[in-house]
Amino acid sequence: MPHLQSFREFIPIMLQAAVFLDKDGTLLEDVSYNVDPSLMRFTKGARKALWLLAALPYPLFVISNQAGVALGHFEHDALQAVETQLHRMFGECGAKLNGVYWCPHHPQGTVSRYAIECGCRKPSPGMLLRAAREHQLDLPRSWFVGDILDDAEAGNRAGCHTVLLDNGHETQWRKGGSRTPDALASDLLEAAHLVLQRSNAQLRLAAENRGSVR
Repeated sequence: MPHLQSFREFIPIMLQAAVFLDKDGTLLEDVSYNVDPSLMRFTKGARKALWLLAALPYPLFVISNQAGVALGHFEHDALQAVETQLHRMFGECGAKLNGVYWCPHHPQGTVSRYAIECGCRKPSPGMLLRAAREHQLDLPRSWFVGDILDDAEAGNRAGCHTVLLDNGHETQWRKGGSRTPDALASDLLEAAHLVLQRSNAQLRLAAENRGSVR
C-alpha cells in the first residue's frame, strides 16, 4: 500500500485571498519611529474599516517598513509590544489580525546588521511573498492598501489588487508602471468599502461557477 505522503502530494492546496494593510499613515496615525503602544491611534475611519473587512472570509495582515531598527531609533525586540497592541486593537473592532510582517532594514542604516539592501523593504514585495508562502495565500485575489506609492508598487509587484489612500502622505508622486494603484480612496474606510464590494462580487461569481459545474 502506498505511503500516505504519496497521496498528499496529489492533493491541491486551496489558496486563500487576503487583505494586507500598511501600518503608519494607513491603519494608524503616523507617529515617527513610535514603538510605544500607548501612542498607537487608529486613523479616521479605520476602526469601522476593520469591522467591515472582518465580514470577508479573508485573513488580515499588517505589512510595514520599520527602518527605525536599522537607523538605531529602537531595538527590533521593541516591535513585539507594537504587534501585541495591534492584535488587541483589531480584536476591539471585531476583527482578527492573522499576521504582522516587519522590514527592519535600511541601506543607510547605522546598525550594521540591518544596514543592507534587502528584498523585503517596500517597494520590494518580499513581505507579501513571504506571507503568501507561510499562509498559502492567493496573491492575485488579494488586496494591499497603503498611503504611498511604494505600497502600491509592492502590492503590484506581488500580483495583488492595490488601493492607494489619497490622504496627502505621498509627496513625490513618481507614477508609472508598477507604481500605479488599481484604485484611490480618501481613507481606509472608503478603501474597505471598495474591497468589500469587489470581493463580494468575486465570491458571488465563484459560487455561481461552482453551481454551473454541478
